[in-house]
Amino acid sequence: MRLHPDELLIYYDNKSSLHKKTRALAYSITNHVHEVDFDHYKLTKLMWGEILILLGLQAKQLLNKSDPKYQTLIARHDFEEDAWLEILVKNPDLIKAPVAIFNGKAVLCENPKDIYKLTEGQEKEATRLNI
Repeated sequence: MRLHPDELLIYYDNKSSLHKKTRALAYSITNHVHEVDFDHYKLTKLMWGEILILLGLQAKQLLNKSDPKYQTLIARHDFEEDAWLEILVKNPDLIKAPVAIFNGKAVLCENPKDIYKLTEGQEKEATRLNI
């Protein structure tokens, strides 16, 4: 995934207040925010695979296990990783929190302020370089 150095990519659900708050905080990090609303843009299995690598998570860890849809369709089933990716593609409404990517780092923002984890260490580096 190639991004402009100052671009923050956020995958979110525009119907969720948690997701909207996280999106708003993204603009406090950079003015170059690329918003990807799950309702308007479907990610592929390959895209989700790359995101999961950056997050260091498995597909099932992104899902809201308390959602009734999850309980009905997915709970108590064991799937291969490819099937979990297909679940993400077809059911982005089950993703429990926005995913943000910035400067080669990714974070699952279960709390809106988790987005600031993307900039941790940058202040120290700027100080070290006398910027």
